[in-house]
Amino acid sequence: MDDWGIKHFTIDEFGCRCCGKALMDRHFLYSLDTARSLAQIPFIIVSGYRCPSHNKAVGGARHSAHMDGYAVDIKVENAKDRFTILTALIRAGFKRIGIYKSWIHADMHPTLPQEVVWCV
Repeated sequence: MDDWGIKHFTIDEFGCRCCGKALMDRHFLYSLDTARSLAQIPFIIVSGYRCPSHNKAVGGARHSAHMDGYAVDIKVENAKDRFTILTALIRAGFKRIGIYKSWIHADMHPTLPQEVVWCV
């Protein structure tokens, strides 16, 4: 993704597990790349773009930001990495964050509620 100015990710990391499409929003990817630079630790993407059928198959929200290319789930293995990633996301401008046991959902969907953090 060098031609986009994204240095920490390849487009393949965001591909739908069902169809392989990676229809990600460019501004979202810039912000995610900024967060990765701030964190200074790898971001392992466990879910990026999801086509509607894949989103349904995994039990995703009906209006999931993943289907519009505005969300990723980032793997976390311990509390220190969770704190580092969360802090970097907030500093990079993310205003929709979900905290799960083994991943963090980072989301910049422009039409969904802003300045929210949820825990599951």
